[in-house]
Amino acid sequence: MFRILVFLFVIGVVALGLGILIEQPGSLSLTWFGYHVDTSPLVGLGVVSLGAILLWSLIRFVLNLPSLVSLTARARKRARGHEALARGIVAAGVGDARKARKASLDAKRLLPHEPLTLLLEAQAAQLGGDRAGAERAFQAMTERPETKLLGLRGLHAESLRQGDHDRAHQLALEAQNIAPLGWSGQALLDRYTAQNDWEAARICVSQNLRAKIIEPDAANRQKAVLDTAQAMECEMMEPDRAIKLLRAAVKKAPDLVPATALLARLLSRRGDFRAASKLIEAAYAKAPHPDLARAYVDMRQGDSSTDRLARARALAKFAPNDPESAMMIASAALGARDFARAREAMAPLVASGERPTARMCLIMAELEEREHNAQGLVREWLSRGSRAPRDAVWVADGHWSKQWAPVSPLTGKLDAYRWMQPKEALPGPVEEPPPAYEPPALEVEPAPAPQVLPPAESPPATVVEQQPSEKTIEDAAPEPAEEPAKTPARKSFSAQPVIFPLPTPPDDPGPKKQEAETRLF
Repeated sequence: MFRILVFLFVIGVVALGLGILIEQPGSLSLTWFGYHVDTSPLVGLGVVSLGAILLWSLIRFVLNLPSLVSLTARARKRARGHEALARGIVAAGVGDARKARKASLDAKRLLPHEPLTLLLEAQAAQLGGDRAGAERAFQAMTERPETKLLGLRGLHAESLRQGDHDRAHQLALEAQNIAPLGWSGQALLDRYTAQNDWEAARICVSQNLRAKIIEPDAANRQKAVLDTAQAMECEMMEPDRAIKLLRAAVKKAPDLVPATALLARLLSRRGDFRAASKLIEAAYAKAPHPDLARAYVDMRQGDSSTDRLARARALAKFAPNDPESAMMIASAALGARDFARAREAMAPLVASGERPTARMCLIMAELEEREHNAQGLVREWLSRGSRAPRDAVWVADGHWSKQWAPVSPLTGKLDAYRWMQPKEALPGPVEEPPPAYEPPALEVEPAPAPQVLPPAESPPATVVEQQPSEKTIEDAAPEPAEEPAKTPARKSFSAQPVIFPLPTPPDDPGPKKQEAETRLF
């Protein structure tokens, strides 16, 4: 606002001055080189001012001519340097180490103070396998304020490549203190979670959230996993603190099944069965999970098998069409020896045209063994289960586990486990289920009448001990028989002990050696 007022004041003063000059009477005469000019003072003043401006511009151009020539040369050099940078970055991107190295040298000669020159030098050194050169380039970047974070990230990557995790952690911590970034925040979080330092990891998540590195939903999920990890450590010694942490975790991430299952178990130990049941029922309706089913069925330690079956049927009502509900009812029915209900629950899962999983096949094998002791069907179901698709498990970085963990055992990454079904390399065809068990027939057929055999006849001599000549074989060719050959009589053999020959002679040669020694004496 003040500048606008000053501008308007200057315009007013100039207009007032021009008005005064126009109203003043008089004339201006100029005689120069035989020319005579008569004009008003205002026009003469304007001509003089324009001439002075032109003259001063000419003098300035002459005085600044060396600087202009030098500036042009520097501009051309800078343009060549930028062209070398462009060629080097493209060469580094396609993996041409030789061209990248040559362009890096040209850029370093033409643009020694350009930050991108150091970056190109580091990339060219990395492509050429010169780790020491790359580290020198990144170290030079850290000495400049505008490229310090870039240098710290490069040194962090080189430290991880060399296996120096302590130095990498210090570099990430230094970068995080300067300005929280995505790579530094994730590196610190992975470091803290790998060391089970849950409090430091929580502070790191809060810093990343304030710096808007991660979204609020992702931050709440990570905090819920950290709360669950702390609760798992103190559930035996400090159950009240574990319950408080798990309540906060379930509130932040309602779909975190391990937190819900652990909270339900702790509540049931304290005797709050109603709250535990409602908690599992709400979670099971959204995501049926075997951990939730197990925690619900085993909530009361003193329940009978019939009570456990009743609880399983009650929980299955919240997800009646899910296979997990059917397997939960079948397992509880097997414990209660209610085989009809177990078979009824498993019938849709193993029907013709369906492809049951390995767990379903194991349940069917146990059902056949307990109900009928049909070992043939048991072996058939077990054989089918060995080729059946795998059931869903916790998978993190290619590692399978039946138990959930807050971090990956391979990389230390937080919340890496996902409940999923492992992919099959070669899925097999759909197999038909084994036939239902049929009890053996109890009717006994009458014994056949004894068959009277004809008297034994001497068989024809067909075995020749010596090899006959070709002529004898041709002459003795048998003629086709007109009558069918009679069945030879069975030979009766007496029961004699079977003696198996030894593969090697015994170590004790026997009585012969003893007789030989006696003769010597």
